[in-house]
Amino acid sequence: MSGNPTMTDTPTRSAPSIPEDPRPALLGLRRERLAELLEPLIDKPFRVRQIFDALHHRGVERFDQMTDLSKDLRAALDEGFRVGQPRVVERAPSDDGTVKYLFELEGAPGPGGVAATIEAVAIPDGDRMTFCISSQAGCGLACKFCVTGFWGPGRNLTAGEIVGQVLAIRRDLELPASGFNLVFMGMGEPLMNLPAVRDALDLLTEAVSWRRITVSTAGVAPGIGTMASWPQRPNLALSLHAPDDGRRTALMPINRTYPIAELMDALRRYPLERGRRITIEYILIRGFNDSVADADALARLLGRLRVKVNLIPINPDPVLGEDMVPPDDRQIALFQARLERRGLVATVRRRRGDDVSAACGQLRAFGRDPRGFREGLHPAARVDG
Repeated sequence: MSGNPTMTDTPTRSAPSIPEDPRPALLGLRRERLAELLEPLIDKPFRVRQIFDALHHRGVERFDQMTDLSKDLRAALDEGFRVGQPRVVERAPSDDGTVKYLFELEGAPGPGGVAATIEAVAIPDGDRMTFCISSQAGCGLACKFCVTGFWGPGRNLTAGEIVGQVLAIRRDLELPASGFNLVFMGMGEPLMNLPAVRDALDLLTEAVSWRRITVSTAGVAPGIGTMASWPQRPNLALSLHAPDDGRRTALMPINRTYPIAELMDALRRYPLERGRRITIEYILIRGFNDSVADADALARLLGRLRVKVNLIPINPDPVLGEDMVPPDDRQIALFQARLERRGLVATVRRRRGDDVSAACGQLRAFGRDPRGFREGLHPAARVDG
């Protein structure tokens, strides 16, 4: 650990109201857009490359750290622009090595003029490291198993705010620009912020392979179709969690808009290179969707799709209610064995970071009032891109 002095291990549960900085952020801009924006300040074209590399590869937090530029140029950059790096205000290490980060965003405040906040997680697993990053400040989908949805929607993140999470975690853990996995499984629905996610992916894949990146969706079928049209694609994960529309709608209101049959059709159309499979995420809830009969129904549904099933025993949380508890280990093993007997690849996700509320479905948005789960989708729950 680097012991970055801007970080604190003391829990922070609120963020102050801050004015929006009118200066445009440079982090997250594609090279061509950066060149266009900086043209009045740049005397030689290679300066754009220097600035781009400092932002996206070296991960500088301030313009005065760009020491390969003249002092005058650094001052001009600082006067007209900001870097746009999210600020880590809490660092919460787990006993199992997982680290959860609370970020305060520089851009537009969240509800009530309070600084928008997000969480991201670094998860070590042997010699592998995975960053779980967020795409929205909050979430409007109100899935009943997800703590983020209890606080309701906030706003979309910019490409720079997405990339900035990766840069900040890398800096804290003193990691190189590649050699880790990225999963878009933090706060928010990535496919409802697809333009920014796409820009962030294009920037991140300059160092990280597409095969080491997974985008998870609650089931935004048009967004899956858009990703399917890209010349290069990340791994796709679908949060399914029930083998039929009735129970899936009870857990995930978005199923009213994009029911299971439409999602299965979108998965069949998603191009898969050799050796790649779509991940089906299935949260196991005691007495709700964990029977052997449910495993049989899930196997029938997935049919001949090239998928692997990731079984996730639900992580309890006070806001989720008393019924949201995982099955016992024996029932989990029976469910997994039944899927494997039916010819599916099935794994069980180990609980990581739950002692600091960093496990699957436990990320929150701080500095705002809880709204509780709502019956329908928030109007902001739409597809862009």
